[in-house]
Amino acid sequence: MAENEKVEQAVQAKKDKKAEKKSKPGFFARAAKWFKDMKSELKKVQWPTRKQTINNTLIVIACVVIVGVFIWLFDFVAGQAIELILTKLG
Repeated sequence: MAENEKVEQAVQAKKDKKAEKKSKPGFFARAAKWFKDMKSELKKVQWPTRKQTINNTLIVIACVVIVGVFIWLFDFVAGQAIELILTKLG
């Protein structure tokens, strides 16, 4: 009897999986739901004003220029140091 019960449970499990697959929405239904959810979330976002966007953009540009100058300066000093060492050794 125990074997019959195991077989019946296995058959029932297969039926449950088939029913579960049929109840799962298709690709396009899931994609439509995702876009709908995304749209509703984007409505909740507090977008920056034009002034804030310009201000943040200018800050980023200034930081990039400053870091670029430091990198250029380090490269120049390191290049001069290497050239000096090579001329002394050569």
